Amino acid sequence: MQCDDEFPDGAFPDDEFVQAVRQWWPSNARDLPWRHTRDPWAILVSEIMAQQTQVGRVVPSWRQFLERFPTPADAAEAPSGDLVAMWSGLGYNRRAILLHRCAVEITERHRGLVPRELAELLELPGVGPYTARAVLAFAFERDVAVVDTNVGRVLARVQGATLSGQTVQLLADSLVPPGRGWEWNQAILDFGAMICSKKAPGCEICPVREVCGWVGVGDDPAVGSASVSTSQSAFFGSDRQGRGRLVSALRSGDVHERDAARVMGWEDDQARTQRVVETLISDGLVVRIGASLVLP
Repeated sequence: MQCDDEFPDGAFPDDEFVQAVRQWWPSNARDLPWRHTRDPWAILVSEIMAQQTQVGRVVPSWRQFLERFPTPADAAEAPSGDLVAMWSGLGYNRRAILLHRCAVEITERHRGLVPRELAELLELPGVGPYTARAVLAFAFERDVAVVDTNVGRVLARVQGATLSGQTVQLLADSLVPPGRGWEWNQAILDFGAMICSKKAPGCEICPVREVCGWVGVGDDPAVGSASVSTSQSAFFGSDRQGRGRLVSALRSGDVHERDAARVMGWEDDQARTQRVVETLISDGLVVRIGASLVLP
């Protein structure tokens, strides 16, 4: 079943769903360190770090990062390579470059203060709709809905239909209890991560089982639904793996360009090595100085 961009009035069990998740959450909430702050910069950093990275790996990196760069100005003043050096273990190193550009933008255009308006947040490098709304909800406690893969999956399953992007956001917005934006978004994110998970949903213990349109029976409506992530291509042997190996080596020091193929694991493929090195340079992750490759 494909749902139109406007979900039918009354089709989603709003009150029952919201009440059940809010009752479930207090005794099941994850104790994440960024939930103990309303510092917009700290929350922005946590959200960018957590993109496509497991929360458990983010926690120590987030703490170390903020000790070194407690404000956007601190990050903006440092070479971008310093942020890349601290990104070890998080993967997708280009996010460190985007965060540096974001810090520069905040410092130069917003007097060092993370913007409080959606449009201004969306103009920041590397900040998309989810991250922008997460900052509004978790730093400024606005009644806006954040929609990530967990939320998109939950809403599609409870609706019992594959949802379009506009529908997911409209539906999510309609569910936020007035004055409870911070609490509600944390609750539904935890619910999606802990109960309504991708591979092993806990339908038998689910607190919204009675109002769910799927309950684990038949095709999963979350598959193909907007905002729900799809399986990534294999990492082993990929360009991503080679990129990561080179950046990891550069955290310890310069790499002579003639050694790049060996470092990246492609000693028999110089053409691939050269192509990927050029993409790293283009992305701002690597700088060529003479015959050496270094962090920016």
